[in-house]
Amino acid sequence: MIGRRAGVLRERNFRRFFVGYATSLLGTSMSAVAVAFAVLDSGGTAAGLGYVFAAGIVPQVIFMLGGGVIADRFGRRRAMLAADAVRCCAQAALAAALFLGHPRIWVFVLLAGLVGTGDAFFGPALSGLTVEIASSGQRANANALLSVANSAARVAGPALAGILVAVAGPAVVIACDAASYGASVFALGLLRLPGAARRSGRSPLADLAEGWAEFRSRAWLVITTVQFTLFNLLTWGPFLVLGPVVSKAYLGGAGGWGAVMAALGGGSILGGLLALGRRPRRPVAAATASTFGYAVPGALLALHAPVAAVAAGALVAGLGSGLGQAFDATAIQQQVPAGALSRVSAFETVTAFAFGPLAFAAAGPVAAVVGPGTVLGFGAAWSALSSAVALALPAIWAVTWRERAEPASAAGAPVSPPTADAQAHHDRGALPARGTTPGPPGIAPPP
Repeated sequence: MIGRRAGVLRERNFRRFFVGYATSLLGTSMSAVAVAFAVLDSGGTAAGLGYVFAAGIVPQVIFMLGGGVIADRFGRRRAMLAADAVRCCAQAALAAALFLGHPRIWVFVLLAGLVGTGDAFFGPALSGLTVEIASSGQRANANALLSVANSAARVAGPALAGILVAVAGPAVVIACDAASYGASVFALGLLRLPGAARRSGRSPLADLAEGWAEFRSRAWLVITTVQFTLFNLLTWGPFLVLGPVVSKAYLGGAGGWGAVMAALGGGSILGGLLALGRRPRRPVAAATASTFGYAVPGALLALHAPVAAVAAGALVAGLGSGLGQAFDATAIQQQVPAGALSRVSAFETVTAFAFGPLAFAAAGPVAAVVGPGTVLGFGAAWSALSSAVALALPAIWAVTWRERAEPASAAGAPVSPPTADAQAHHDRGALPARGTTPGPPGIAPPP
């Protein structure tokens, strides 16, 4: 059954990209654990770790809108190749610095900023590239498989990183991440795509304005994006910063935190597999309902629950994440013109990331005043409340599943205004970013 639903892997371009992307995701997932403990081992504090995380988000906020324009204007693959080359070099430099000793915090911040710059150009291009490399009838399954790859990396990555950090040190893990970006560059180079039709007679600002118009005309997209903006600020950012700190205090350090993150990824694998072949009549409502589980692991961590209980809560959050990512990504690809996908994705992600640096930078100092448990508990309560409010809004229920009959446009092709029928559909109701960032993926919703 799963083999039949995963028929998109028989499409050569998607299969090649999938292998390289999955390899890169594994390296990134391993590196996320290694960097956190490398900072702490080098004498960093929770505040310092927050600054490093924030440094990876600031370039995304600054450059991602431009990344969306470049991807739609000049081609998604070109943007992704350049992004992976930058990220490969940055991680190789960090690995070298760690092999040579204990780098100062500014080295972590600088190189995290370069990785974040690569993320700013890679993320917006991904949604558009999926439309180019997967046939219309297989895009929902393509999104589900990309979610599964992300989730599988989050299972294997933290587990492998926990072992390798303990045995060989963080530098080895980060070097593996650099190599994984090289594998992604190789896979992207193998794709055979039509030449990108560059826009002529239009300014980049006009392209950006057109992308903004596409984004804001869809109330459901604005609502879910605002939901995740506040989620990242109040829930997920503090969880990512304080989780390793609390784990080091009472969950056994890297091994305990790795187990929690692996369980989060395991739930997402299950959710992604369950999404294969499914076409919910109201995909945005289904994706929003899936976010209720996000509150569970933070609440359990705040209560100092044992590692098995926190991991079980993470499994629940991951299950909803896997389903939600697949449904949300497909809804956007169905509702947004193909030539504008990268720009719309950029607006969604930049908005959701807007307060990410503040979340990372403030989590440690605030926790020092009120306690990590209070910060994590408040974040969990906010997550549950925001999910309930979003799900109650009519715009979330107005979006219905529809197959996109027209062939995918080449990257950079002129964008047509929505048809009257499509606009009426949107106006009846007239999300990271729910699954747009490897994953988040920086500060994004659970994997």
